Amino acid sequence: MHDTPFNRRTFAAVSALSTASFAAPALLAQTPLEKTKVAIAVGGKAAFYYLPLTIAEQLGYFKAEGLEVEISDFAGGSRALQAVVGGSADVVSGAFEHTINLQSKGQKFQAFVLQGRAPQISVGISPKTMPDYKTVSDLRGKKIGVSAPGSSTNMVANLILSRAGVKPGDVSFVGVGTAAGALAAFRSGQIDAMSNTDPVMTMLEQKGEIRIIADTRTLKGTVDVFGGSMPAGCLYAPVEFVQKNPATVQALANAIVRSLKWLQTAGPSDIVKTVPEAYLLGDRALYLAAFDKVREAISQDGVLSDEGARTALRTLASFDTTIKAEKIDLAMTYTNTFARKAKERFKA
Repeated sequence: MHDTPFNRRTFAAVSALSTASFAAPALLAQTPLEKTKVAIAVGGKAAFYYLPLTIAEQLGYFKAEGLEVEISDFAGGSRALQAVVGGSADVVSGAFEHTINLQSKGQKFQAFVLQGRAPQISVGISPKTMPDYKTVSDLRGKKIGVSAPGSSTNMVANLILSRAGVKPGDVSFVGVGTAAGALAAFRSGQIDAMSNTDPVMTMLEQKGEIRIIADTRTLKGTVDVFGGSMPAGCLYAPVEFVQKNPATVQALANAIVRSLKWLQTAGPSDIVKTVPEAYLLGDRALYLAAFDKVREAISQDGVLSDEGARTALRTLASFDTTIKAEKIDLAMTYTNTFARKAKERFKA
């Protein structure tokens, strides 16, 4: 049987080809990422506003998608945005309305996965420095704390003021961050009022140190303030980045939607075990009380509603004369393509 070696070689070659053909679909199923290292800029990472981002990071969901994510924390969303505009970060974890603001200035950015379906921002005054407060117009000439000038907290304050006929120039906005610095500024009397996120606002509220005058921490409160649903935190990036890196953007959306799914059933102890100790601001019970207050404001599936986008545009145009609603291409400010795929994959 002099032809045996040839037969063996032929059999080995055929076997190898068969194995390769079976393996190919599995390999093809995972589209290679255009970028494995992604820099995300966030404004106030310890706030519940960005909890889905923290969960995705802490539970390794970004790594599971093949991503090496570096998160840089800034004092507020407007500062985080500057990092991407300046080129030191690829993606912003920030407020959806920034994409509208940017387009009005000729810069095209697009949101691709939603983290919050309500802004989770409340506005309150200090009974200590404003004991005779009666209406919003009493804030004229006062100092109002916001996470950072130009951020979402500033936007909500502007909206509340504008409805009372108070212009942004009639008050002084002071950047105080979203954590311990905000608490210190308010308690020391450096500011007379504050527009900020939780857990900071609930901590002040439960100790009777603040009087809340506007609240978007619940879906009902959001409709009361904005007249409709209002999208909040999301991941957004320059349109060019989204178009050039679809597999990378999909991986980011997957990680966030997976964390949203986890948050739907997570109990208080799960949250406390997962977030960094510093986020609790020294009071675990108050942190969890604050989480209960904002839980419904967290997106369930990462999809941004068309109605919400329209509310955001209407809101900004109502007090910012530089934004002409008819000139904004709203469809360009967000896409649900990636979030819907992630929702289907994780059954969110």
